Amino acid sequence: MKFNTLKRHFREGAKNIFRNGWMSVASIGAVTVTLILVGAFLALMFNINEMANKVEEDVEIKALIELTTDEEEIKTLGEEIDSISGIDTMRFSSKDDELQGLVEGMGEEGEAWALFEQDNPLNHAYIIKAANPQDTEAIAAKIEKLDNVYKVIYGQEVVPQLFKFNNYARTIGLALIIGLILTAVFLISNTIKLTIMARSKEIGVMKLVGATNGFIRWPFFIEGLLLGIMGSIIPIAIIATGYYYLLINISGQTSFHFVQLLPYSPFVWQISGVVLLIGAVIGMWGSGMSVRKFLKV
Repeated sequence: MKFNTLKRHFREGAKNIFRNGWMSVASIGAVTVTLILVGAFLALMFNINEMANKVEEDVEIKALIELTTDEEEIKTLGEEIDSISGIDTMRFSSKDDELQGLVEGMGEEGEAWALFEQDNPLNHAYIIKAANPQDTEAIAAKIEKLDNVYKVIYGQEVVPQLFKFNNYARTIGLALIIGLILTAVFLISNTIKLTIMARSKEIGVMKLVGATNGFIRWPFFIEGLLLGIMGSIIPIAIIATGYYYLLINISGQTSFHFVQLLPYSPFVWQISGVVLLIGAVIGMWGSGMSVRKFLKV
């Protein structure tokens, strides 16, 4: 495509926005409202996914060692555990370490356990983390079958349900975002269709005098592109401002380390870029869907 032709398409697309007046405003409004919802859901889902990842990364397998196991057998057990595929990290925790962790973790109530320092009843243990947290249950089952393993603890009652919930949350969030984007395409295509219907005779005349479909279609693509970009400006401003104040009010307000929002930069700029891209794409796509039927002359 020649530069002058492309320049003409951009000029005509921009003129069409002003020619259509309130219909253009309606199109921009449809995109704006939908992109506010899409952007908010994107920010929410990215943060939920990050929190879910942090919770999953905290899942550990604790393999308690039989009290009668000697040092050589403990070393052999460690080598056997380390040879299991899918393990990210493994460390040994002596029974003294376990007692100290118990005392510190229980606060004032843990002081009673300090009396057992001379006669520690706890087991040595290996602490294991899976490279993929979803493999925790399978790895724990393999460790449990090894000799000199007294018990394997990894939150058996909670972890499977936790992973299942996280997977459901990710799937539902993705479905909602896709649904909102499709809704935006539907809204803008129908809104732009009304503006194109008013110019259907003009399109028909252009076809009859020999204009190609591409020559007719490109100004509408440009119009949709500009409508989508203009409709994304307000959502980007709202999301950037809202996320800033949300980040200020939530940071440091919770004692749970995994309940932390993603840092403002570069997250907000990434979301802004995605929203801008979605606005441009659905604008062009909506225009393309609308103008297609009027090209059949």
